[in-house]
Amino acid sequence: MHDDALNAAVIVDQLEYQHFDNSGLLNCNATAWIGGDIDRLWLRSEGEREQGITHKAELQALWGHAISPWWELVGGIRQDFKPASGQTWAAFGIQGTPLYGLELEATAYAGERQQTALRLEASYAMLLTNRWILEPTLEANFFGRNDAGREQGSGLAESEVGLRLRYEITRSFAPYVGVSFNRLHGTRADQAREDGDDPAQTRLVAGVRLRF
Repeated sequence: MHDDALNAAVIVDQLEYQHFDNSGLLNCNATAWIGGDIDRLWLRSEGEREQGITHKAELQALWGHAISPWWELVGGIRQDFKPASGQTWAAFGIQGTPLYGLELEATAYAGERQQTALRLEASYAMLLTNRWILEPTLEANFFGRNDAGREQGSGLAESEVGLRLRYEITRSFAPYVGVSFNRLHGTRADQAREDGDDPAQTRLVAGVRLRF
């Protein structure tokens, strides 16, 4: 039996300040959905802002269709607003929770000027107590070809490994602290070095997780 009732949720997984190399930035990663057990509309949003300037900003609108109790196919569009002048992508992927606390996403993109991309994401919420939760995360971004103007390098271009410890005051409000290891790879790392940037950064993070 499937529940045909219309439900919705907004989850701000990361709303945080990241400190690194005598500098810092604001990072936001949020998801929202509306629908039933089988079909849902998903919105995904990510952004980074450093020294009053937005360096990364994107929004995805995806239609999801469940193919099992744990897996869902998604398809739609992604709009990058930053870096540079932005870019529009067609998106198709799969997401699911094969184990309790484990969330997986794999999304492929086809963009302008024959650019392609693949994003892999994973997180695992480990319950230490009823309120303390330790969550490792992983994100990796791949691109089909170089586009220096949009900070894209062919192959594996960016990876982020994070570890965050949060305390759930309520299910809707959970402050946390943690660390994030951000690294650029291949051509993208070479681009950063030419610009005088470090391709590998260790960031201390503090923020809050919200659910509505």
